[in-house]
Amino acid sequence: MKFEHFSAIGKRRIYKFVLLFLICPFISLCKEEPQIWELKSQEQLIGQYISNNPEQYSEFEKLIQATGMESLLNIRGPFTLFLPGNDAMKAFYEQKKVNSISDFSPEFLKILIYNHLIGNAIQTGDIGLGAIRDTNALGDFVVTEFEGSDIIINKYARIIKGSIPTANGYIHVIDKVLDPLTKDIYEVVSSDPSYSIFSQGLALTGLKDTLKIISFPYGKQLARTRFTVLAVPDSIYQRNGINNVNDLIGWCGGSPDSLTFLNNPFYRYIEYHCLNGSYYLSDLSTGIYSILSRDNNISMTIDTDYKINVDPKTKQYTGFIVPASNTPAKNGALHAINNLLPVTDPEPATIIFEATDFFDLKQGDYFGKYYVRWFDGENTFAKVKWDGDFLQYYYRATSGLMGGDCLQMIGWWSCSITFPKVMKGKYTISIYQPGWHDVTNCVAYVDGELTPFLYQGNYGGTGGSGGLQKMAEVNFLTTAEHTITLKNTSFGMLFWDYVQFTPVK
Repeated sequence: MKFEHFSAIGKRRIYKFVLLFLICPFISLCKEEPQIWELKSQEQLIGQYISNNPEQYSEFEKLIQATGMESLLNIRGPFTLFLPGNDAMKAFYEQKKVNSISDFSPEFLKILIYNHLIGNAIQTGDIGLGAIRDTNALGDFVVTEFEGSDIIINKYARIIKGSIPTANGYIHVIDKVLDPLTKDIYEVVSSDPSYSIFSQGLALTGLKDTLKIISFPYGKQLARTRFTVLAVPDSIYQRNGINNVNDLIGWCGGSPDSLTFLNNPFYRYIEYHCLNGSYYLSDLSTGIYSILSRDNNISMTIDTDYKINVDPKTKQYTGFIVPASNTPAKNGALHAINNLLPVTDPEPATIIFEATDFFDLKQGDYFGKYYVRWFDGENTFAKVKWDGDFLQYYYRATSGLMGGDCLQMIGWWSCSITFPKVMKGKYTISIYQPGWHDVTNCVAYVDGELTPFLYQGNYGGTGGSGGLQKMAEVNFLTTAEHTITLKNTSFGMLFWDYVQFTPVK
């Protein structure tokens, strides 16, 4: 499971996003340059394609000119542009009760064009049920699903001509303008009358206040929040004899005078449907996902269906109402589920946490793009500490690493990572490093206790081959965070990709 806290974006970063495309080749702090889209000179650039087809796209060309985006769309990229035609643009003007592009504010026009642009090359063959893997230039996910053989974007826009190749990416022509997302996840839930009981639960518990947060100050910028809500429709509650929120409080066994308390059964029930991170259907994989307080999880099994909390004996589970799921919000994803989803303690399951998947580490523009080094091992990050010459964020998309990245050190070093909460139980803890010849031998400490296992790397001289190796056997008595420290026993490198907790049955 990819454990996602948040992803940074904000008004200032809208501009930084564009600048990144212009300056990225010059800001790598290490020897390797970021990968750049190879210019295909025999094809038009995205900007050229639009300007050379005015009978179809002159209105979008006006948007490009009004926002000064000509230079961006005529450089190397790669980009993906969702391109509405003239009819779609005019229908959007009518919807917004304006006469032309000039009636919008300059600020809205910037947001509008960024909403249609992704900083990577995405063909229609890369699009599945869920969301496109890369966010758009606003930091929002673009939701995708199918209607027959047609691809639908953000629940309403249809791709009518896909994967038009250009010298700096791809164009997908769409039949409607993509209106920028503005509602937070609570607004999306509460504005849908089919979720009236559940949305009242979010309000009564106070969870709505958390779900309404879209961004918050972090350093000199704004950081984005990400949530997933598994909402129960009123029709499901009514099928189970629950006709209003008071009935739901009674069904949960909650005390009406303490609904905002964490240990209130009603609070626990409502919170159990709210997950950390934005997970669209394409993001889900078999594993466990943490709820907001991180002291419980839901279990997800993906095989013939999207299954929540499968009962190992009866094989019963809570499923998704797929047509009503995958609804985007500015700060999350909304899914409709087909059962009550009571609070349970799922069976311990294998958990994988990436060494790079931490909120503060992910705030930099380097994340997922290029190398960077840090030298203050105590104060740089909240959950990652180290002792050595430097810690390096190592990124190479073609490396075979999970997410294409890992944490790297060289010389004599130790590296400590405090991972998110793990359900109580017995586990084997394994560390994954690639089987590269410069990985060296190291020992591990779990919560300060030395384990009896040695990680064997080729460079360490023991004949090991890297990969996933067992480093500890533990019995966690409580659901809590745990700190794992790696320390080398011979001079060499660390490439820490992820840690895996495998339950011992």
